[in-house]
Amino acid sequence: MASDGASILLSSEAEAYVESLEVIPIKDIGSPRWTKQHEYVEKLNMQAVLHASANEDEYIKELLIQHEKIPVLISDLICSEIWQQKVFSIIKRMDFEPHTTIPLYISLYHEATLVNLLETILYHKEPCEAAADCILDMIDYCYRKITYLIARQESGEEEEEATPTKTSSIEEERGMEELKKQDRKLQFDISIKAVSILRYITDHIAELSLSVTSRILNTNDFPCLLVQLIENPPWTKYRNGVLKKFIDGKWHTVPSKERMRLTKIEGQVWIALFNLLLGPTCQEKYEFNSHNKAQILKLRAHLSEVILDQIPSLCDLQRYLSHLSMMDPPSSKTGLVLEQVPEVWEGILRANEGKWAAIAKHQVKTVFNPSAAAIREQARRFAETYSLDVLENLITEPPKCAVCGEPATKRCSRCQNEWYCRRECQVQHWSKHKQACQLITASHTIKTNDKTS
Repeated sequence: MASDGASILLSSEAEAYVESLEVIPIKDIGSPRWTKQHEYVEKLNMQAVLHASANEDEYIKELLIQHEKIPVLISDLICSEIWQQKVFSIIKRMDFEPHTTIPLYISLYHEATLVNLLETILYHKEPCEAAADCILDMIDYCYRKITYLIARQESGEEEEEATPTKTSSIEEERGMEELKKQDRKLQFDISIKAVSILRYITDHIAELSLSVTSRILNTNDFPCLLVQLIENPPWTKYRNGVLKKFIDGKWHTVPSKERMRLTKIEGQVWIALFNLLLGPTCQEKYEFNSHNKAQILKLRAHLSEVILDQIPSLCDLQRYLSHLSMMDPPSSKTGLVLEQVPEVWEGILRANEGKWAAIAKHQVKTVFNPSAAAIREQARRFAETYSLDVLENLITEPPKCAVCGEPATKRCSRCQNEWYCRRECQVQHWSKHKQACQLITASHTIKTNDKTS
């Protein structure tokens, strides 16, 4: 169990939360029942991250396996993804300006919470096996997110950095327009995590079913997809002589002497490629043709000595590519395979076909435009879920200024939630921070009164 200073849930509390997890229909997203489950998943996620970072007993993973809830998490993830694509896309086009966008943001953020929890636990073989048939839906989910990264990179769309420079621009970023920007950032973060999840699945591919191997290699052709990430990485941008890389959820300027140092996500792509091209099961099943052979040989240009020094096992991949360039690869051993197909994605689409506009209108009227009293109650629950003392245990680097991104030493004295490097930045940010500050402060007051009453 985690140490007392870094514990969010007792094991008994965690078990109760895990037991209560259920598949909630897409029409009920944002409802009180759904919101309660989001709070449970968020706390389970934070506890799992604390366990993993401290290399301690990961009882969250064990409970999810024991109670057969990993398929439920994957189903919930697919449901959130479809809601974002089918329902939120309609809400964005509606003439809708709610009193607060917090309920909508939480509904979008739920997908990020789930993908983070799954990234933490799918590192291990047992959860991948416990996912059962739903692992195929997880594989297809990773495929959609990686193709999203490739498409946005090819279109020239860049992930925006939250460093506003003018007070006027801050004042303009309100309501639904700000929420759309948050959605784009979330989708980028989620897609990066999907790359890591795919890598973990490839680590255990030999222990999973033949349908998993076939879907990864031939149906979705992940080797070719990952080559595109190596060729044109979405987590790197070079402008005006400055190189920036997306590391641990933020863009960082990379000094010249460290430009060839692999980041975690870059290492994940290379390891996944190693697993898929050199794994014994994969070599037997991958169906080569002239196109994917040409794509995979592009990797030779990227396997420099500096890269090989950082991941020595890639020397085997380099030798494999040299052999591949000189000969036709052997034909894959297919045989007769009764391949399973993903069911969660298709099931949700089929159950809600033709209902997306009605669901959007219903949710706008019932859950996404709450009363003032409901907003206060949500803020109170929000403050309890995201305890500042707990969140500080999850911080892996010094706090940064909310305005300019510089190292920060000053904190908002009212809500204790935002950091600034100097008073000028705090004053500049107040017009944007004011509403959230008041909500958080009010929620802490309610929480204190509840304890003393």
